[in-house]
Amino acid sequence: MKKTKKKLILVTLIFTMLFSAPFTGGFSVLADDTGTVPAHVVEDGVTQEAFSYEDAVRESVFVETTLDTDGDGVNDRIAVDIIRPAETEEGLEVPVIMVPSPYYERLGRGNESQLKEFEDGVPVKFPLYYDNYFVPRGYAVALVDMIGTNNSDGCPTTGGYEETEGVKAVVDWLNGRADAVDRDDNEAEAYWSTGKVGMYGKSYDGTLANAVAATGVDGLETIVPIVAISSWYNYYRQNGVTLRNNGASGLANTVVASERRQLCAPVRSEIFDLMDDPSGNYNEFWDERNYVKDVDNVKASVFLVHGLNDLNVQTNHFGEWWEGLERNDVPRKIWLTQTAHTEPFDFRREEWVDTIHRWFDYWLLDIDNGIMDEPMADVERAANEWETYETWPAEDAKDVNLRFGPGAEDGAPGVLTSGPVQGNNVDTLVNDWSLTETQLVTNPEEPSENRLVFLSDVLTEDLRISGTPELDVRATINGEAANLTAYLVDYGTDERVNHQGGSSGLRQLSERDCWGQSTERDSACYLKHEILTHTRDYEIVTRGFMDAQNYKNFWESNPLRDHKHYRFQWDAYTHDYVFKEGHRIGVVLASSTRSRTVPNREEVEVEIRLGQSGITLPVSGGKKAVDF
Repeated sequence: MKKTKKKLILVTLIFTMLFSAPFTGGFSVLADDTGTVPAHVVEDGVTQEAFSYEDAVRESVFVETTLDTDGDGVNDRIAVDIIRPAETEEGLEVPVIMVPSPYYERLGRGNESQLKEFEDGVPVKFPLYYDNYFVPRGYAVALVDMIGTNNSDGCPTTGGYEETEGVKAVVDWLNGRADAVDRDDNEAEAYWSTGKVGMYGKSYDGTLANAVAATGVDGLETIVPIVAISSWYNYYRQNGVTLRNNGASGLANTVVASERRQLCAPVRSEIFDLMDDPSGNYNEFWDERNYVKDVDNVKASVFLVHGLNDLNVQTNHFGEWWEGLERNDVPRKIWLTQTAHTEPFDFRREEWVDTIHRWFDYWLLDIDNGIMDEPMADVERAANEWETYETWPAEDAKDVNLRFGPGAEDGAPGVLTSGPVQGNNVDTLVNDWSLTETQLVTNPEEPSENRLVFLSDVLTEDLRISGTPELDVRATINGEAANLTAYLVDYGTDERVNHQGGSSGLRQLSERDCWGQSTERDSACYLKHEILTHTRDYEIVTRGFMDAQNYKNFWESNPLRDHKHYRFQWDAYTHDYVFKEGHRIGVVLASSTRSRTVPNREEVEVEIRLGQSGITLPVSGGKKAVDF
């Protein structure tokens, strides 16, 4: 205790000798008008370690909501575990880094699957490094148990408004607009909070950040969504095609607090009925879980990170969200990596810690460190090879229409061309749902009745796409239902990130490095990773699926009529990719595949009208950059 008091006296003496001033460089403090309250120390544009992690206040509070998701007649409370500098008991006010999650009881956070730990009811271990690193720099870190999970009341609803409102209530409490109690049921106030909140999260955690930002809640200054969902329909569907059965209900069962699994069974049953797996259609259930439609409400800045090869949360999640943010001129930054469903602390650690440190300092402490004057986008081209861009997507990206043409002879691949296609040519494929995507895209020169392949000429220079490809197919189908599948493929041998190997393209090493301060129960040291690579003669750049019965819209299915000509239009997943000189661009069309979708098993033929069908690519440089 004496050691702590001496430390506080020393800190106070230092601060009384200095005065508060906007930071532009060198050394400064952010102090109150009297200079007698402990304050943040800033040097070279970032906060410095001025507070003890070991001596920090660790506590749990339970925030009141107006929700009763489990129907027990009592409003649900949201559990929040907080760690903050001890100096907040001496008048220091701090911003909050909030990490809401459904995974604090099991599965865990980060590649080491860390869970919260408690001793005599007090939280003593906080997953991830943010507490170790930022608390000594004058932040509070709040880990929020999503409604229905771990120590929170209620039932999960897989993206429903209840999950959003539960986390939003914590932001309100930090700003004095909601009530909370401690473990002894005494009133708890966030007197130490500045009211400024930044939300961080990977996957479901980042999804909650997107959802809360879409409410426009006051006090949420910034969000950092990592490989996060922006529309739950897009997570379990694409253009009417069901990607996995029993998804939303199954996930609710995975994350629910163990002691409430049976209590929440009726909620899961309702989810199962409402999500309508058999049709794959969009409906009010999914519309409630679509945050993109509310993107106009976002007031918080956004630092978005996504894997260009994420096959869990596909890239249309960031593509649609980013488009809305751009339309509303939301302050933003983006990193796009060649790995899959992972976070930058594992694939680009040193640069990430430096960048997120300056990001939070800028948005939560108003430190003018120039981060918003830097390039908006970092894009990884190959393993550990990054390029920066002033904006994203590419400022000079223009839509280029490429048409499908017949091959030079029977059995040969078709052509992909930016020029006209003469004649009224048609080609046919037969549905074989048992084929995998690997079987469909390999050996493009070999004839197959179950796919159509269209190849560009060999590229004479690199060609970059940046944005969302769009398919436009004129076809007839000899059945009432069929799925349509399209692959955009880079054919050419190259060393590439093995994003399906290891853990999303990463291998965990035995060596650790440390980021922040540690205690016996909570280490700041984490295992390092390396990026896996392999050499292959092709890469599936992006995919696109559509249920042909949704040709009018995704709210309803319309049975197809034999021999009727239809126009099918659908998006592939967003991407940023460079096709290298000497490679060929390929488009592979098929009906159903058992890879990544629930296939339609009907034996149907799809007759495609060449010349009238094609793909639109967002090409950097536009049509002038296309020489085929």
